[in-house]
Amino acid sequence: MGPESEDGETSSGIARALRVVFAVAESPEPDVGVSELARTLGYSKTVVHRIVRTLVATGFFVVDERTRRYRLGPGAVSVGLAALARMEVPRVAQPQMERLVARTAETATLSARYGDQRMYLAQVLSPQEIRMAVPLGQLFPLHVGGSSKAILASLDPAEQAGYLDRTLTGTLSVTSREELEDELRRVRRRGYAVSRGERQVDAGSVAAPVFDATGRVYGALSICGPVARISDDKLDEYGALIIDAAATVSTGLGYRRVGG
Repeated sequence: MGPESEDGETSSGIARALRVVFAVAESPEPDVGVSELARTLGYSKTVVHRIVRTLVATGFFVVDERTRRYRLGPGAVSVGLAALARMEVPRVAQPQMERLVARTAETATLSARYGDQRMYLAQVLSPQEIRMAVPLGQLFPLHVGGSSKAILASLDPAEQAGYLDRTLTGTLSVTSREELEDELRRVRRRGYAVSRGERQVDAGSVAAPVFDATGRVYGALSICGPVARISDDKLDEYGALIIDAAATVSTGLGYRRVGG
């Protein structure tokens, strides 16, 4: 009776912890407080506080000591990245990245959205001696760089506005924000984003969004290289290539365009 009771308590504790993890992961806000979690899940604040302390200690959550609010931490990133890799999304994208490199002789990359950030999952390097190489697994904001802007431009208007409100408050002037919003509308209209020297000095990219079976933006494909080689006279060609490649990957992930 004793061991069975202990097993039951352990299973129950794991289930509660997972519900807390999912509640934070699915929250529309980047971080969540203990009171909100308790209300959402129907747990006592004591139980939630014990769970989040354990998750912080294991690196699954990060706590803002000033606000006492919790968000997913590096442990969750590692698990999420492993899960994405096992979903074989990079394998679906690999032929398209290879095709892009063959056509352009520049590096091709695959990024995945991760909340208010995105990370590179895979790349196929340019055969040229001077070329771009990106850091896999590193997180970047959604408003800087071609892949980031391709993702941000593809969010629904309310979600995009929420990101801009959360992330850019106090960092951009009203004029700068308006310019960014204008650029995001252009990206959405033409189907691809362009970046020159935004995330990395002397680097340029052309990127298009990738969508999953739910119709939400999954991430982005990009063509990237030295900024001098991502020139104006290449944009139409590279834009068409990246749109086509991203659409093919999206189809491979089960995406079906409405009315298409």
